Amino acid sequence: MDLGEAMNVPELYRGLFDDAAVFPPGDLPLADAVPAHLAHRAAPYAAAVGPLLAPVDKLPELVALAPRFPIGVTVPTGRLAEALKSAAGLPLAGVEYVAGEDVRAAVAELDALLPEGVAAAVEVPRSERIEDSLDALAGTPYRAKYRTGGLSYPAFPSVAELAAFQLACAERELPYKCTAGLHHAVRHTDLGTGYEHHGFLNVLLAAGASDREQAVELLAERDGARLATAVQSLTDHQTARIRASFTAFGTCSIAEPLEDLARLGLLENS
Repeated sequence: MDLGEAMNVPELYRGLFDDAAVFPPGDLPLADAVPAHLAHRAAPYAAAVGPLLAPVDKLPELVALAPRFPIGVTVPTGRLAEALKSAAGLPLAGVEYVAGEDVRAAVAELDALLPEGVAAAVEVPRSERIEDSLDALAGTPYRAKYRTGGLSYPAFPSVAELAAFQLACAERELPYKCTAGLHHAVRHTDLGTGYEHHGFLNVLLAAGASDREQAVELLAERDGARLATAVQSLTDHQTARIRASFTAFGTCSIAEPLEDLARLGLLENS
C-alpha cells in the first residue's frame, strides 16, 4: 500500500505514533524535523500522528521555528519550571518528565507548575519496586512512561518485565506510553546489534491481556500473521480498552511503523 494514498486509519492506531525524529538514533535536526512533521500532518495517515517531541535544550531553537502543531517536551528532573518558561509561545500539548527515584516529588511538582490543558507523562525508573512508582501515579492526571529500548542491550526490558509493567498499570487503571525500541510492528532480533526489540503490535495486544501468561505470550510472539489475525479479531470495546491503557509511543520514524502495518494488511484505502 502507498502511504500517499487516501486511507482510513483504524482506531487502534489513531494518535499512536509520537514523532521522536530528533532523538537517537534518528537525530534529525529540528530545522528538518519541523517541516517533516508538518508533512506528516498533511498526509493521508495524519490521524495516526501524535505531537512532535523535543528535548528541553532544543526549545529556544524550536520557538524560533514557530511551529503551529502540538509539541511535546521531554524534561529531566528539576528542570520543569525552566522548560515551561522556555516553551512560552509554543503550542505545548504535553510534558514528559523524568521522575528519577522520587515519583511522588515529580507528581507534586507537576501539580504545582503544569498549566491547565497540558498533559504529562512521568517516566518511571525500571526497578524491582516499580509498583511503588506506579502507586504514586495512580489516581493522578498523569500517565506513566516506560522505556522499551535504547542504544544498549540493558535498555531493553525482557518480555516478563514489560508484561509485569503493563499488568501493574492495568490493575491501577493507569494509562502509559512507551519510548524507544519499538521500531517495528512485530517482535524481532536486530541483525546489526543482536538486540531483541519488542513489536508495537505485541505491546498493543498485551495491553488487553487478561493475565500475566497471556501478556507474556503476546509479547513473545514473532509471527506477524498471527498478530495481524489477533488485531483483526478485536472488538470495538477491546480496542477502546487497549488504547485507554497504551496511549502512544515515541518513534524516530513515522513511516516505518505504518509500512509494517500496510505489509500486514492492517491499513485500508478509503
